[in-house]
Amino acid sequence: MEEVIYYLTQENGLRFLNLLEKEYQIYLPQIIGEKGIFCDFGYDLPKTDFRLVKYASSKISDFTLNPYRSIEPLKIFYTLPKEKLNLLDKEERIAILGVKNCDLYSLKIQDYVFLGGEVTDPFYAQRRENTLIVSGDCSAFKEVCFCLALEINPFPEEGFDINFSFLDSGFLVEVGSEKGEKIINDGKDIFSLATTEQISERDKKRREIVKNLNEHIKLHSIPPKNNLQKIVKDGFGSAIWKEEALRCVECGGCNFSCDTCHCFLLSEDRFGNAHERVRLWDACLYANFAKVAGGANPLRYRYQRLRNRYLKKFDFFPENIGLIACCGCGRCIEVCPAKIDIRKILRELSIE
Repeated sequence: MEEVIYYLTQENGLRFLNLLEKEYQIYLPQIIGEKGIFCDFGYDLPKTDFRLVKYASSKISDFTLNPYRSIEPLKIFYTLPKEKLNLLDKEERIAILGVKNCDLYSLKIQDYVFLGGEVTDPFYAQRRENTLIVSGDCSAFKEVCFCLALEINPFPEEGFDINFSFLDSGFLVEVGSEKGEKIINDGKDIFSLATTEQISERDKKRREIVKNLNEHIKLHSIPPKNNLQKIVKDGFGSAIWKEEALRCVECGGCNFSCDTCHCFLLSEDRFGNAHERVRLWDACLYANFAKVAGGANPLRYRYQRLRNRYLKKFDFFPENIGLIACCGCGRCIEVCPAKIDIRKILRELSIE
């Protein structure tokens, strides 16, 4: 597909939503409060939280996008926390706006798990097919963001249907798929071709966010991406696992908020007079995560389960598909009541 870059004014943003609404149920980022973690190094970083909610035209008067990722991981739209396994249920067509590059990267892991084997997950496959992803550049970052340490840019370059870049007077719009191209063609009257000056403005803003985020990440001394697999493997016997696990309360928040975590269990629930098979998210920090029918548990102790989480992300996936199963979104840091910080663990493993 030949790359053509478009421009959308701020005033035409609502018309763009009306265009999407004809085919999709829209999910938009909405401010829900300020609960972010304060920066240890004195940076005055934003703490506003965004959540993806269903769009209602009567409740929105201006078109805005989130400057950084929302609180919930993108996987929540593809593998539900709890769901009946009924293939007869029809999936709705949805458009998710404000998706960031960390979330797009995570789909590479989720796609491998649910679509990459000999048998694909029909629920996941149908939802992926029925989703229009409208991503956006990051124009700011939170204290917990560290995507660049994993060589993931704070702006999308692939994996989206449509991408929005913030300009001072509107948005630069890129098309990444046939689904996205159809939307642009249907709304020809609200888009114009981007000028050279507008593209230069976008590129300048991208360079600025990369520079600022890199400066912040350096303060945390996160080891280079290419060293992470060796660091975690060599740190198998490190005392840090037991030290950090002493604070862990086994809430599973890090697993459930993680963009790339994907473990689930199957069970049966009673619905009226019938029992139906259900799928639920599982968490490797739960005590019974690895317990088998005979009672044996190879991950009996909490520190073993904490270590397993890191081995899966930084050893198993690089070994099997050449990708680290962490996107640097920092959600696990933000949600953890024990203040366990993945950046700190990786840093301390690197200096042992």
